[in-house]
This record gives sequence, C-alpha cells and structure tokens, in this order.
Amino acid sequence: MPINDEALDELFRAARTHRKWRDKPVSPALLMAIYDLMRWGPTSGNCCPARIVFVVSKKAKERLKPHLDEGNVIKTMTAPATAIVGYDLDFARYFPLLAPHADAGPFQKDPVLAQQTAFRNGSLQGAYFILAARALGLDCGPMSGFDNDGVDCEFFAGTGVKSNFLCNLGCGDPAALRPRAPRLSFDEACRIV
Repeated sequence: MPINDEALDELFRAARTHRKWRDKPVSPALLMAIYDLMRWGPTSGNCCPARIVFVVSKKAKERLKPHLDEGNVIKTMTAPATAIVGYDLDFARYFPLLAPHADAGPFQKDPVLAQQTAFRNGSLQGAYFILAARALGLDCGPMSGFDNDGVDCEFFAGTGVKSNFLCNLGCGDPAALRPRAPRLSFDEACRIV
C-alpha cells in the first residue's frame, strides 16, 4: 500500500532545502535514529559504503569551517548538526558480515571498480539519509561547496573514507526560505521505451 499524502508531502512535495536554522539542538539519539533508518535502504550487493561524521560541537564546527566555501559558512556554523556524508573505498572488508555470499576480491584488486561502487552506493545511502532525517521531523540542507581534500584530511585521516557531500540538520526557519524553484516535468526528464 502506498504511504499517505501527508507522508509524501513531508518527504518530497513540501520538504525544502534549509539555509537558516532555529536554535534547537539535535540529540545524539535522533542522529542515531536517522542512521538506523537509512541503513536499511538497498545498495548493490549490500555493500553499504556510506560513512557519516556528525559535526555538532563548537570545536568540531571550527575544524570544519576553514574547508567551507564562503557561501556555506554561516548556514553550516549555525546549523545544530552537520553530517559529513562519505564513502569507504575499503567497504569490501565488511563483506564477511554484510555479503557473505559475495567475493570481495574484485573490489580489493581493482581500485577503480571499488571507487565507482563506493561512490555510487554511498550517494544512494546519502539520499536515504536525507529521507530518513525528513521522516523523523528534521529539516535538511544538503550541499557541495567545500574542500573535499581538506575535509578528508581533517575528519577521515588514516582511513579509506572520502567525503561526498555535507548535510546540515535541524529545525529550519521557514521564514527564510526562498520561493520554491520548479522541477522538470515527466516529459522533460523521462522516456518510456
């Protein structure tokens, strides 16, 4: 059965990208609940390469700040939480747990295949992350506009994890929203063959 229109509005039609935030913290329990939902979304071969660092403390925000593009500084520094959504190039090491039926060898021998698989599936999981956050009542501000290498050195040093995008989280200020931009119609974006 389809979910109801109210849920569809919350996830898609009425959901907006927020840039200004109310001063209301996001609890660690809520951040854990977001992950607990998003981890169930499908990935190829159950590879699950997404890795997330939740930047919440003032000290951690100061570590992130120098790596942000100028236009993203205020919205990120004032957000209650910022998720660094990354992907693990060494995801195949978890195959004995996540995909015991699969052969990790091709991913361990071919770095290009591992990178493509990790990026594609980590991006899918990033989308699930946004939907999970919205489903749990948070507003999201996903964005590019940062120095990936700097963020990787600062938050993922010594790992095979690479940053993909940032997502600010919290209770957005609806008064600060821009008018909603249009989307392409079905006929402009799709074909049935």
